[in-house]
Amino acid sequence: MTSNAAPAQETLGYEQARDELIDVVRRLEAGGTSLEESLALWERGEELAKVCRRWLEGARARLDAALAEEAAEDEDEDEDEDGEE
Repeated sequence: MTSNAAPAQETLGYEQARDELIDVVRRLEAGGTSLEESLALWERGEELAKVCRRWLEGARARLDAALAEEAAEDEDEDEDEDGEE
Protein backbone atom coordinates (compact mmCIF):
# COMPACT_ATOMS: atom_id res chain seq x y z
CA MET A 1 0.00 0.00 0.00
CA THR A 2 2.78 2.39 -0.83
CA SER A 3 0.54 4.55 -3.03
CA ASN A 4 -1.29 5.73 0.11
CA ALA A 5 1.67 6.92 2.12
CA ALA A 6 -0.20 7.66 5.31
CA PRO A 7 0.80 10.45 7.66
CA ALA A 8 1.57 9.49 11.22
CA GLN A 9 -1.60 8.97 13.25
CA GLU A 10 -0.80 11.90 15.51
CA THR A 11 -0.89 14.32 12.59
CA LEU A 12 -4.20 13.22 11.13
CA GLY A 13 -7.15 15.48 11.76
CA TYR A 14 -10.58 13.98 12.28
CA GLU A 15 -11.89 14.87 8.82
CA GLN A 16 -8.75 13.58 7.12
CA ALA A 17 -8.91 10.27 9.00
CA ARG A 18 -12.65 9.94 8.36
CA ASP A 19 -12.28 10.62 4.64
CA GLU A 20 -9.46 8.11 4.31
CA LEU A 21 -11.49 5.57 6.28
CA ILE A 22 -14.41 6.06 3.89
CA ASP A 23 -12.05 5.42 0.98
CA VAL A 24 -10.71 2.26 2.64
CA VAL A 25 -14.23 0.94 3.20
CA ARG A 26 -15.21 1.67 -0.42
CA ARG A 27 -12.13 -0.15 -1.69
CA LEU A 28 -12.85 -3.15 0.52
CA GLU A 29 -16.50 -3.23 -0.51
CA ALA A 30 -15.59 -2.98 -4.20
CA GLY A 31 -13.46 -6.09 -3.93
CA GLY A 32 -10.93 -7.03 -6.56
CA THR A 33 -7.97 -6.79 -4.20
CA SER A 34 -5.69 -9.60 -3.19
CA LEU A 35 -5.87 -11.08 0.27
CA GLU A 36 -2.70 -9.24 1.28
CA GLU A 37 -4.05 -5.93 0.00
CA SER A 38 -7.37 -6.53 1.72
CA LEU A 39 -5.62 -7.26 5.02
CA ALA A 40 -3.49 -4.12 4.67
CA LEU A 41 -6.60 -2.06 3.95
CA TRP A 42 -8.40 -3.61 6.92
CA GLU A 43 -5.48 -2.84 9.23
CA ARG A 44 -5.32 0.74 7.95
CA GLY A 45 -9.06 1.05 8.47
CA GLU A 46 -8.69 -0.10 12.07
CA GLU A 47 -5.95 2.50 12.66
CA LEU A 48 -8.08 5.23 11.10
CA ALA A 49 -11.09 4.22 13.17
CA LYS A 50 -8.96 4.54 16.32
CA VAL A 51 -7.83 8.01 15.26
CA CYS A 52 -11.45 9.05 14.68
CA ARG A 53 -12.51 7.55 18.01
CA ARG A 54 -9.77 9.45 19.86
CA TRP A 55 -10.82 12.72 18.23
CA LEU A 56 -14.47 12.11 19.10
CA GLU A 57 -13.65 11.11 22.67
CA GLY A 58 -11.53 14.24 23.05
CA ALA A 59 -14.33 16.38 21.67
CA ARG A 60 -16.81 14.73 24.05
CA ALA A 61 -14.51 15.35 27.02
CA ARG A 62 -14.11 19.02 26.05
CA LEU A 63 -17.86 19.39 25.62
CA ASP A 64 -18.56 17.72 28.96
CA ALA A 65 -16.00 19.98 30.66
CA ALA A 66 -17.52 23.09 29.10
CA LEU A 67 -21.03 22.03 30.13
CA ALA A 68 -19.88 21.26 33.66
CA GLU A 69 -18.17 24.65 33.88
CA GLU A 70 -21.29 26.38 32.61
CA ALA A 71 -23.45 24.49 35.10
CA ALA A 72 -21.09 25.46 37.94
CA GLU A 73 -21.22 29.12 36.87
CA ASP A 74 -25.02 29.00 36.71
CA GLU A 75 -25.10 27.44 40.18
CA ASP A 76 -22.79 30.16 41.52
CA GLU A 77 -25.02 32.85 39.99
CA ASP A 78 -28.10 31.25 41.54
CA GLU A 79 -26.41 31.18 44.95
CA ASP A 80 -25.37 34.83 44.57
CA GLU A 81 -28.91 35.83 43.69
CA ASP A 82 -30.34 33.87 46.63
CA GLY A 83 -27.85 35.48 48.99
CA GLU A 84 -28.73 39.01 47.90
CA GLU A 85 -32.43 38.74 48.68
